[in-house]
Amino acid sequence: MSKSITQDMAYRQSLMKYAEKYGVSRASRKYNKSRSYIYFWKARWDGSVASLACQSRRPHGHPNQHTEAELKLIRDMRRRNPDLGMVELWHRLRKRGYTRRPESLFRVMRKLGLFPAYEKKQSYKPKPYEQMTYPGQRVQVDVKVVPCKCIADPELRLFQYTAIDEFTRLRFLAAYPEQTTYSSADFLRKLFKWYARRGIQVECVQTDNGFEFTNRFSNSKRDLPTLFEATAATLGIRHKLIRPYTPRHNGKVERSHREDQKRFYSCHNFYSLDDFAKQLTVYNRRSNDFPMRPLGWLSPSEFTVQYV
Repeated sequence: MSKSITQDMAYRQSLMKYAEKYGVSRASRKYNKSRSYIYFWKARWDGSVASLACQSRRPHGHPNQHTEAELKLIRDMRRRNPDLGMVELWHRLRKRGYTRRPESLFRVMRKLGLFPAYEKKQSYKPKPYEQMTYPGQRVQVDVKVVPCKCIADPELRLFQYTAIDEFTRLRFLAAYPEQTTYSSADFLRKLFKWYARRGIQVECVQTDNGFEFTNRFSNSKRDLPTLFEATAATLGIRHKLIRPYTPRHNGKVERSHREDQKRFYSCHNFYSLDDFAKQLTVYNRRSNDFPMRPLGWLSPSEFTVQYV
């Protein structure tokens, strides 16, 4: 007996055996199936379970399907012009009496395997990530734009500046009304003092290449340091930029923003900058007390105590 027997096939086999032993009428009453249903499967049944499997109902032909002459025309044209585009190929076929739509030509060519095989792209293999070994070794910094649906005043714009220590996952959040290098520099000073109060000396901050952090991609100010970079130099903090258009290099802070969207912004409203700042402070304290799997199911606050 085949291992691919379905429940329906086993049911029909039981029905066939009962009908063979007691008759179709009695089997119809017992199994609550019509006589025509039993006769249909009885005509197919040859004693094996495989004969009771559902067969494809796909039609073998269609009155509007491509004729052999059309298929030969398509094959010959494709063989003579292997690199011709779809539209141009269809245009040349029309000049030779082909009357089908381009969509029909595409389907039949795909069925005949007349498209060139595309080389499979090599999958991206990320390099081993450099793990931090102590608190403050590197802090990722990024900015999240507060969704407009959370803000009561349609003219108000709010921004969440986020800093997360890569080793302890301890986060510091701050509210700002604008996303500028002045706000970034002010946030850098605040995060430096905030981590210092918890016994963490920030050595390096890692950011993306936004203009609020660097002039790296500015046409006119490329060699001019931003206020953020000048503040980092004053505080003795090394500023590290990630590779352009590669947000995964700042993955920890990006992932934390996704959690903020789910846990905070999906269920809160803000009426002013002060209101947003107060709610963000409460959420910041609560998020640092939330257990995390990378920390052995300890919260960032509990994990940090072990190293400072």
